Amino acid sequence: MAGKAVLITGASRGIGLAVAERLAQDGYDLALVARDEARLRAAAASLAGKVRIETWVCDVADAATVDGVVAAANEAFGGIYGLVNNAGVTADGLILRMSVENWRRVIDVNLTGTFNFTRAVAPLMMRQRQGRIVNISSVIGLAGNAGQANYAASKAGVIALTKSVAKELGGRQVTVNAIAPGFVTTDMTAGLGDQTKADMLRAIPLKRFGEGRDIAGVVAFLLSPDAAWLTGQTVVCDGGMTM
Repeated sequence: MAGKAVLITGASRGIGLAVAERLAQDGYDLALVARDEARLRAAAASLAGKVRIETWVCDVADAATVDGVVAAANEAFGGIYGLVNNAGVTADGLILRMSVENWRRVIDVNLTGTFNFTRAVAPLMMRQRQGRIVNISSVIGLAGNAGQANYAASKAGVIALTKSVAKELGGRQVTVNAIAPGFVTTDMTAGLGDQTKADMLRAIPLKRFGEGRDIAGVVAFLLSPDAAWLTGQTVVCDGGMTM
């Protein structure tokens, strides 16, 4: 895949960094986007020498900033082949106690951020008559979860957005798919209690939690020529937890 650039949001850690590592191995050039500049620089440094890497600090919820990042990346690489919408946050709480601010922030980053980058790259990919968009959703967006109404709503919205955009862009050979990870060991999930983790592990037939590389492998497939006739789908990658 040499010479093809992929833009990854939330690329400084967790699943996003694992995706960047896998795609660098596969030969893609990378446009890495994240809010934390220090972490972003560290991520880029860890991949240095493998492929061409450019970085942008960006709040994915800010549409104007997103438009600028996509334009800059497109100019830098001479085109954007793939987009991985991975940036996400949580702000858990029961609905009776959830603040409007926590609701809005999760929706703004997880759903509106995905919309912002998708809208920005869509005309570029349509003109190229090729492109791959991969959206990171969650099994919580399929099944819901007590205490995560904001997160569940945002990730369910990502799945619906994926299907709608896939129908709009398919005629120009741009595929749009989602991945719904289950429990993956990341900084975001590290704060869960031991009992919660034990309960989740019992529900996973494969008897282990996911790793970033598990999701990265699915991303790599969806970006590859092997997935050229796959669009509008949600790939559940959860060790069998929700089957």
